[in-house]
Amino acid sequence: MNDILAPARTGWPARLAAPGRGVLLVGLALAESVLACVVAASAMLIPLGIGLYLFPPSMAGLTGLAERARRYAGQWSGVAVSPGRTRPAVPAGLLGRARWCWRTLTDREFWYEYRWSLADPIVGALIAGTPFSLVVYGIFGALVQPFVWRPIDQAGGSNWYTMVHVNTGPRALLAVPIGVAVTVLGFYCGPWLLRVHARLTRALLSPDRTEELTRRVEQLVDTRAAAVDSSAAELRRIERDLHDGAQARLVAMGMSLSNAERLIERDPETARALVAEVRQSSSKALQELRDLVRGIHPPVLADRGLPDAVRALALDGPLDVEIDARLAHRLPAPLESAAYFAVSELLANTAKHSEADRAAVDIALRNGLLYIRVRDDGCGGADLSRGTGLRGVERRLAAFDGTLRVDSPAGGPTVIELAIPCGS
Repeated sequence: MNDILAPARTGWPARLAAPGRGVLLVGLALAESVLACVVAASAMLIPLGIGLYLFPPSMAGLTGLAERARRYAGQWSGVAVSPGRTRPAVPAGLLGRARWCWRTLTDREFWYEYRWSLADPIVGALIAGTPFSLVVYGIFGALVQPFVWRPIDQAGGSNWYTMVHVNTGPRALLAVPIGVAVTVLGFYCGPWLLRVHARLTRALLSPDRTEELTRRVEQLVDTRAAAVDSSAAELRRIERDLHDGAQARLVAMGMSLSNAERLIERDPETARALVAEVRQSSSKALQELRDLVRGIHPPVLADRGLPDAVRALALDGPLDVEIDARLAHRLPAPLESAAYFAVSELLANTAKHSEADRAAVDIALRNGLLYIRVRDDGCGGADLSRGTGLRGVERRLAAFDGTLRVDSPAGGPTVIELAIPCGS
């Protein structure tokens, strides 16, 4: 599987990747520092009116970097960082923009992110850049020092490598094993330093205990209300489908059987035709009931589990969908149902809106989280703030403390990642 959801965190694959990941975090820190200055400048320009138009996009950029840092901490080091709140869209008009800016500036979430953008470029960049620096310094000692010490010495320079004054051939050769050791040290301690950086990210971006509990209570209230509304809507849908479908057909069957009963002696042929019609109607009613049950809880999901249910779903759809599912065991039935219908909604949205020809669904279970990644080659432009499909998926996952992340630039591709806690 092309699994970008949970890259290697231990062993030599993680150690070899750590210097490159550290450089990426250093680049992220540089971008943070620039955006921190832009956010501060645009906030100060709010009284002049210009900041009303500069502050929201600069804040969106800083929030995007913070979400990327949270994701890197979880993917590379297994350190879960509390997700940030989704801010409402910026309303139209000066007064609406002014209220949005005021709410953002008085929101603690903003100050957590701004605090992170000031501290991470200093402390975080130093920690994250250390593995790459050690590797480069070690390679310099092992491969470069034996060839450059003489020109430096002849030019009157002072050439030191660690604690060795490299001014002779033997000392230049001594730099080789030291350089190898420094290189190995850079690779070996890389994952540990990335974990330190991830913990720093968590400390800077996560709310304090009181704020976290308050946020948790608010989330539980919202998810409970959403779950109640969803259950009520589902019951109304089932009642409507039964009333308009199977129930109406069963009533018609009863009337036809009554007519057949009256005609069976004096007009057997007509009675036989009515019975044949009832038999056909019973088959249609049975099919409607099966479709209704499938909409509530597909039999293949109950019998075969999530991977096979998603494969069956992909076979019935109009897209060419590649499924890569790796689950070592069955999941709890409510979670399987939520994941199945989330994937169903995402594939339906892809077929309806994205103009895609192909899609891929990756499902993996790691560290107590169910990861689902849906990718398509469509036109992109999926937005969580527009439409009800993605919002419905987000509400469905919220009941399980799940999260949804959308990456859908204009022109595509669209990548949607779901992460759902599911215990051991």
